[in-house]
Amino acid sequence: MQTNDSSSANIEASHHTDEIKVKYSVVASIVRLASLDIKGVYSVGGGFVDDIAGAIFSKKAESDRGVKVSEDEAGNYVIEIRVFMDFGIELAKTAQEVQMAVREQVTNMTGNGVSKIDVIIEGVKRKGEAPENNEADWTDTHPTD
Repeated sequence: MQTNDSSSANIEASHHTDEIKVKYSVVASIVRLASLDIKGVYSVGGGFVDDIAGAIFSKKAESDRGVKVSEDEAGNYVIEIRVFMDFGIELAKTAQEVQMAVREQVTNMTGNGVSKIDVIIEGVKRKGEAPENNEADWTDTHPTD
């Protein structure tokens, strides 16, 4: 009988060493999709220069098309989102909606907390307007009705 007790203790102990890790690029995808679901967000992403600089200079954060994800000392996500918004909307209100949606989706889908979400509004666009200059490589656009 003692053998059974010790084997169950070993099984229980082995569960404590299991880990599930979510890559930053997966978190960045969640952030991008949650942001694009918000009415008034035209696109998420950064220009080619921003993506290259992020890849070269950022060792702890992963930049994925306008979204940077890192972790603080407590293991919570720190997120930066670069967006273009539709012309004529309330920018601050829409940015707050992005923050709330991103926090909820990332927390629900990963089980990990989010300590900070910075939304950087790169500019505004009219519906159907083509990206300018350094934004020519943006691929994620979200038409609004």
